[in-house]
Parts: sequence; structure tokens; C-alpha cells
Amino acid sequence: MSRSPAVRIAALAGALGAAAWGQDLALPAGADAAALRITEAALAAPVRFLAADLLEGRAPGSRGDELARAYLASGLEALGFSPGAADGTFQQRFEMVGIKTRAPARWTFSGGSAAVELAWWDDYIAETGLQEARAGVRDAELVFVGYGIQAPEHDWDDFKGADLAGKVLVMLNNDPDWDDALFAGRTRLYYGRWTYKYESAARAGAAGAIVVHTTPSAGYPWKVVQTSWSGEKFELPDAGEPRLRVRAWATEAATRRLLAAAGFDLDRLAQQARSRDFRPVALGVRTTLELEAALHRVETANVLGLLPGSDPRLAREAVVYSAHHDHLGIGQEDGRGDSIYNGAVDNATGCAQLLGVASAFAALPERPRRSVLVAFVAAEEQGLLGSRYYTEHPTFPPGRIAAMINLDAGNVFGRTRDVTYVGYGRSTLDRIVDAAAARQGRVVIGDSMPDRGFFYRSDQFNFARIGVPTLYLDGGRDFVGHDADWGRRMQERYEATCYHQPCDELSPDWDLAGLVEDARLAFTCGLAVAQQDGLPAWNPGDEFAGARSRALEAAGSK
Repeated sequence: MSRSPAVRIAALAGALGAAAWGQDLALPAGADAAALRITEAALAAPVRFLAADLLEGRAPGSRGDELARAYLASGLEALGFSPGAADGTFQQRFEMVGIKTRAPARWTFSGGSAAVELAWWDDYIAETGLQEARAGVRDAELVFVGYGIQAPEHDWDDFKGADLAGKVLVMLNNDPDWDDALFAGRTRLYYGRWTYKYESAARAGAAGAIVVHTTPSAGYPWKVVQTSWSGEKFELPDAGEPRLRVRAWATEAATRRLLAAAGFDLDRLAQQARSRDFRPVALGVRTTLELEAALHRVETANVLGLLPGSDPRLAREAVVYSAHHDHLGIGQEDGRGDSIYNGAVDNATGCAQLLGVASAFAALPERPRRSVLVAFVAAEEQGLLGSRYYTEHPTFPPGRIAAMINLDAGNVFGRTRDVTYVGYGRSTLDRIVDAAAARQGRVVIGDSMPDRGFFYRSDQFNFARIGVPTLYLDGGRDFVGHDADWGRRMQERYEATCYHQPCDELSPDWDLAGLVEDARLAFTCGLAVAQQDGLPAWNPGDEFAGARSRALEAAGSK
């Protein structure tokens, strides 16, 4: 007679021995058996549903988005989680503005030796920065502003007080990365993100900005810009913040052609921009661009499930887990005629892992001391909008969120001897991750591609901004049974072929053993935080340490 799943799990957990979980993490009885609820089958099934064509790519506000949210909410309810939204439901609903920009086939620039035309899609991508039906620039002057960074703490100012009002700024991607004494060397800071570039230009009063794309500086090829920026885009409703009229990207080749016609060399300008003494360069080129946009209001939601803590004092604090449930929807067809951007890796895998983590918490004999909030957040692909909305309307005060653990685009290539922790070295969470990984026989490594700025590219960033110590777990790089460079090659192949493309689909070639291990690790880390007396903290001097101090002070007064 076969044994029940619960008995089989308990027996397997016992076979692992007490050393499997150790005492230094202060994990409660039953933690090992609960972690074993996370299996390959338990992760494959949610990915199979969420990445199905039926959900049409889970674009915000779409039918697929509603189906995904209903599926995730019902999954949490079935596990015994309570509704986590302030209105007593599982969905923290909010409104967004959908904007579909129509750009002209040619963008013309004049004033150099000859007029230059950039072709939409091949040379440039542009969108309106206004939530209006028409926007653009008329006879606006182009100015090269280097990296477009103003960072007084690094004694860096690319604008030097120049009058940039009404101008179109040409900006390099990334931030100064050639010297460890500048900024953070090869580790990209928020100053190097395209979102910062547009925000910086808007604060300067510019009418538009063109970010120069290169694959190394962006961390992805041009076709990712094409597919991510050519469909309908979503924003939170305008709250009166500074805005550009035009937000654009241009390829490196197109930019070189444009600058050459104006008598400038991109390499020489980029070299000048590597100095603190750099000043904006007027290019002697003017342009007009008219954009039209179709706008409509949509509703989406963060799916929130709460497992209340068991400790009378600590239950008012929470460990937050996050995975974004959205993707890009339906867009441009690929070479196979497929136009559904299924988002299997990005991020059906993270949602599956988080459902697995929730099932493990639900299986504990006793609830953890702190509360656990599971957040499937919306619209990450639109600029981290769901997590931004949550952090602006939190269900726990920021100072009472002990830590945030994010799962985004999991490992589908197999088991690894290591695990990547994006943000390693920034907080006291390091010790917990190190100890938990050691119990799996693995080691923790920091971001293996620090120049990509991954810390600022997923939902943990919004939580860090309000002071919450964050843990972004990513797949390892040292794969069991493969040479040391195999993991890097697999990651680069995915980014070059399927990242933000229709081919990001569930594949029979996947090996989910590593995805399981990473989910179990996330469960263990969060459980350890939920059990310990003290709160994690950013390391002294970290850019988010001040926000944490303010959050703790505010929470202490409530």
C-alpha cells in the first residue's frame, strides 16, 4: 500500500537528518518537511498555466491578466492564506493609463552637412512621455549631455548649470564604470538605468531625450528595446511629476550617423564624457517629431495573501515575498508567426516558486512568529509599477517590513553548486543566505554581471527605496555536470533569443531541479527572518540605510 504524500515527505525529511537545517538559523520543527512540499511537479504546473497561450501574455489590464490574478488568488486561498489587501480581498487594485504611441516611419534631423533620417524600428523607438493624445517636439535643439547624471555625492554633474529647457538631450546609457574610485566601478547604480536618464532629463526641463543603445550598456540586444517599447505601455496616472514630451532610444549605428552629419564623432564625445569636467555639447542639429497616442484607463492589481504571525508582538511585522505576474501580452510577430509573449521564464517561474514557498509556509506545524505576506505584483515590465504602488500604499508600515525576498526569472537549466544573490554585501541578510545555502551544499555569489544593474531592474528596488532590506535570489552559474562557463553561455543564449520574445515558453528541455532548490532556499531564508528576534539591517553607509532609519523611526511612533 502506497503512503500518503504527507507521510512520504515526512519520511524523506527524516532521512535528510538534523544537519540538513542546523540550529544557527533558528528554524522551527517541521521546516525541513515543509520545504519538501516544493517539488518539480508543483512548480511545472503553475508555469504551464500562466505561460499558456490562453492567457495571451498577461499584459496589464487584459483578460490574461485577470485570469492570472484569479488563479494566483485562488491558489493562496486554497493554501489557507488570508486576503492581504486593505479592502479585505486578495487583490490590491489600482488604475493605470495605457498608452499606444504611433511614431512616424522617419524621424528627420537637420542642421548638419545633410539632413539625417532615422527609421522607426530599425534605427529608433520613441514614445510619448505625456498622458495626452498628441505630443512631440518642434524645431528643438539637440544637446549631448554625456551620461546625463547629477550626483553630488560623487562630485559629478553632467549638466553644469546649462539651460536645457526645451532641448532634446542625447545621453549615453550606463554610468561611469571605468574606475572603481568613481561611483561603484563596474557595478551599475541607478544612475546608469534608462529610467533615471529620462527622469534626469525631465527634471532639467528638457523636451525629449534619446538614450544611445548598445548591447553592453543596456544588457540586452536592440530587439528587446523594439519588442518592449513598441506595444502599449502602461503608467500610473500622472501625479504632476516632471515629464518629457518624447522618450526615445536610438541604435549606436544610427547615432553615429546622426553625429557624423553634424561634424561630431561619438567615440570622441564619449571620451569627453568620462571626465568630471565635461560640459554639455550643443550639436547644431534641430528636429521636429510628432507623436500620436491612443489612451485608455485599465485596472490591474497586486495579488496579496497574508499568513498572520504567531507571536503577539512580532506578528505586526512581516516578511514580504514578491514575484511579478505580468508580461508583455500580444505584440510583433516573430519569424515563426508567433505574436504571444508568454513570459514563461519571465516570470511564470517566479510565480510558481512563490506558490511553492506559500505551500511550504502553509505546511508548517505552527505559523512563523512574524507574519508572511505573499505579493504577486503587477506591471513590473512597465517600470516596476505594481511594487511601486504597493510601497506607496503599503499594508504594513515600511519600518515593520522585516525583509523583502524577490523571485524573478528563475533557473530552468538544472542544479547549481552556487546561488546568485543580487545585492550580496549590502545587508545583514548575507549571513542568513550564506547559512541557508550551506545546508544545501552550495555557496552564495554576488551578481555575476554587476554592470547590468539587476538590483534596480526588478521589484526589490522599490522596497529598498523605502528602506526595506531586500533579497533578490537568482539562479547560480556553476551547473552540476557542466563546465564552468556553461551557465554563462545558457544565460546569454536566452537573453539573445528569448528574453522578452515570443519564444519564452515552457520547454521540454527545461530541468527544474535548480528552480526547486532556489525556491526551497527562499523559503528557508524568509522563515529564518520570520523567526529571529531582531530585524535585518542595511550595512552602514549603504545608499538605503538612511531610508531604513527613517522608516524604523516612523514605525516606532505608531
